[in-house]
Amino acid sequence: MSASSAGGKDPFISNLNKIYAGYTGGFLGFVIILGILEQMGVPNRIIGYLFVFLTIGVYAYIGIISRTAQVAEYYVAGRRVPAIYNGMATGSDWMSAASFIGMAGSLYALGYGGLAFILGWTGGYMLVAILLAPYLRKFGQYTVPDFLGARFGGNLARSIGVMVLVTASFVYVVAQIVGVGIITQRFLDVSFGVAVFLGLAGILVCSMLGGMRAVTWTQVAQYIILIIAYLLPAILMSVKVTGVPVPQLMYGFALERIEGFEAAFRAAGQTPPPGVTGFYTAPFVGANGQFSMSAAVNFFALVFCLMVGTAALPHILMRYFTTPSVREARNSVAWSLFFIFLLYFTAPAYAAFGKLEIYQNFINQPIASLPDWVRSWQIISPYGTPWINIVDVNSDGILQWNEFRIHPDVVVLATPEIAGMPYVIAGMVAAGGLAAALSTADGLLLALANALSHDVYYKMINPNAPTKQRLIIARVLLICVALFAAWTAGNAGADILFLVAWAFSIAAAGLFAALVMGVWYKRTTNTAACLGMLVGYIVTFGYLMWSEFGGLSFLQVFGTKEAILAAARAGAGIANASAEFKAYAGAIVANAANVQDGAMAWFGKALTGLGMNTDHVVLRGRVVARLWGINNISGGIFGVPLAFLVIYLVSQVTKAPSQAMQDFVESIRIPKGGVKLVDSRAAVKE
Repeated sequence: MSASSAGGKDPFISNLNKIYAGYTGGFLGFVIILGILEQMGVPNRIIGYLFVFLTIGVYAYIGIISRTAQVAEYYVAGRRVPAIYNGMATGSDWMSAASFIGMAGSLYALGYGGLAFILGWTGGYMLVAILLAPYLRKFGQYTVPDFLGARFGGNLARSIGVMVLVTASFVYVVAQIVGVGIITQRFLDVSFGVAVFLGLAGILVCSMLGGMRAVTWTQVAQYIILIIAYLLPAILMSVKVTGVPVPQLMYGFALERIEGFEAAFRAAGQTPPPGVTGFYTAPFVGANGQFSMSAAVNFFALVFCLMVGTAALPHILMRYFTTPSVREARNSVAWSLFFIFLLYFTAPAYAAFGKLEIYQNFINQPIASLPDWVRSWQIISPYGTPWINIVDVNSDGILQWNEFRIHPDVVVLATPEIAGMPYVIAGMVAAGGLAAALSTADGLLLALANALSHDVYYKMINPNAPTKQRLIIARVLLICVALFAAWTAGNAGADILFLVAWAFSIAAAGLFAALVMGVWYKRTTNTAACLGMLVGYIVTFGYLMWSEFGGLSFLQVFGTKEAILAAARAGAGIANASAEFKAYAGAIVANAANVQDGAMAWFGKALTGLGMNTDHVVLRGRVVARLWGINNISGGIFGVPLAFLVIYLVSQVTKAPSQAMQDFVESIRIPKGGVKLVDSRAAVKE
């Protein structure tokens, strides 16, 4: 994979079809061989080890032979990645542990409500294609902060962009390492804390040595594995239930039977487990099965945050800097959508068939007769409970609906065993989940390291730094960030989709408005962009942190007396809450007569008439506040509109950018023509 000689073609680029066709055939042959070994009696643990270590070994090999010391190769893969392969790499970069592991789990738990993730993430790519990708490619920069610094003429916009990028990407990469930890813990039989650090080896080898060059070709290989690993179990379950190997079209049969089972459970007086809807196919309903305005608003708020967050994620936008031309950037978005669609169109079927297997094979069955795979998944998660938790509430020895609790993050990984498939399929799914998590972690860590080394060190601290020094700093920073993220995942892990949704809201509120206005409103000024990014970021990140970790105090400001007392009673009853918090909540309840509406309760009650009360939910062992009933993970709904409003209004009262800059912004919106580098000196410094 050496770089092409001057004026010549890279032989690796010229033979991509043959190389990856051979790789795909080799992987399928590897799966078949392991299937034969399983039938010959090879232990499951050995098969799991082979899947994990050999696939990581392949990624590491690609990373090693793709190592480079050239700046353009390290940051943007030499801008030589064909559209179809960039689309495949983007699909792999995009379909993280959240897509592969968490999304079907969310659909399993939430039913119709979980479709918000599919709609938001898929729709976001339409925004990328229409509003940003081609134009950022024509801008000719390396990173998103590069664009901000050049477009708005100064280091302040670049610095704010780096701050938002680091926050969003770090939260996102922690989610990927949690996914790696889950897989490594289960299939290598080690503790979760050890598992996350074991998974780092593959991540670092792929991204550290070759930068974007190594990450790109590794992600193509990872996409092939993850899509095979996701489609095959769904196809097998579809054949088992319907006889037709097209799960995307046939899972309606599963939905119909799920509805029948849930109706029978409710008729028998059974309730769903905590966090699982009892009305799987019903849209926008509350716990009683009736229409809920809050559920509808939360659905569309989450779709909005995921859409605009998709269009603002730096590690995704960086992928479109790697294409040879603006046209190829646009074509790569189309290919990205196709490759992502293959998995997203399958996820609802995967969740439905998996849920049906549980309902018809395990619920209302004797607990003593449950298969061995249940015990193998009853290992302690980082949340303090087993991944699959059997709780015989009424001590009758029969597994009822509310007594089978499976964490959403392991639904996809456990479903092959739930459905009675050969263990080799479970190992393949684990390899697919690992590929999804590693590919996104590579891209995120590269975005983080590049932002710190290129945008902070090179652009702001030492512009004369030689290439070798810049790359060394990038690699050192990548290792440091990776180790800190692994420590965070091992010690303070949270649900994968929760972490990812946070990242999307932060990126959306902090970057989307500035990127869109920077391209589509040529009068946008430096001051306006900086203030807009800051307002969006502070409002959203502040809401996320305050409502999540200080939910009771949040309600004491925005909630009514009734909302405050309800949250205090709930907090006092949380088993794993700290003694200090329980005492604080208990004191509020004990002095209920003295509790008053919060100082900003009028604001919190603004939408009460629409059924959107400021209230709380108990999640992740905490009291989590909700302004107007909007879930914490949709916090970007507050910051994004404010960012746009601030940018537009401030642009009206500050000095317009120079005519040269306005003309340049106008020119990058023309589809034809080559890349034109901006002269940042033409920007107006306010």
